[in-house]
Amino acid sequence: MPIDCIQPTEHDELADLDPALADIILALSRAPLFSGLRAGDLVRIAAASQVRDFGRGNILFHKGDPCTGFYLVLSGQIKLAFISAEGNQKVVDILRAGQSFGEAVMFMGKPYMVMAEAIGESRVLHIAKEAVFGELTRDPEFCFKLIAGLSQRLHHLISDVEAYSLQSGRERIIGYLLREEERDNDPTLSGPVTIRLPTHKGTIASRLNLTQEHFSRILHDLISDGLVAVEGRLIHIPDIGRLRGSLP
Repeated sequence: MPIDCIQPTEHDELADLDPALADIILALSRAPLFSGLRAGDLVRIAAASQVRDFGRGNILFHKGDPCTGFYLVLSGQIKLAFISAEGNQKVVDILRAGQSFGEAVMFMGKPYMVMAEAIGESRVLHIAKEAVFGELTRDPEFCFKLIAGLSQRLHHLISDVEAYSLQSGRERIIGYLLREEERDNDPTLSGPVTIRLPTHKGTIASRLNLTQEHFSRILHDLISDGLVAVEGRLIHIPDIGRLRGSLP
């Protein structure tokens, strides 16, 4: 299998590797956190990593479990959530391919502070903390990338708090739909688009700090205003420009 994210001069170093290890190296090389690392560095990290597959509803870890490393999502989606004593969930984040999680508690030496659950069929890479700490001592640039990644996560959380505090539920839902549409498209696009929600509406509502009932009422209002049409998980938007323009 070609290691297309590795420098050509390093291909020989990887040619005789076990195919499973080569797959892990390829996945690492495509992640922003590990981009730019040399083949030998990736081999060391890959050797201390393990691919894990989870079916829908499978738990990766519970709150309070010891942290032995962090995770990189290879495919599927992973939900991070708090569970109340009554069993209710508050979704903290929904992570997709290329995103990582668990770094902060790994550095703090504390157990996981949330639970992680696979929303659908998902594949993740567990990267042992010993390998990460070893790489930090070898490569200061890797340290800066980790700091940048954690800073980005902090900025993301601050933006969430700002949205929950200052934006109405309607604004949060419209903003979420726009972000989903802009994930793979031009943010200035106009005209009709269709968005497929990544998971069921209750999970998205919790992520936006809304009850499922409030989420449904707002969707109904958006339908009445002619801004969206809903077909299961498909959200048909007649004019994405008009939806964007409906925000204050």
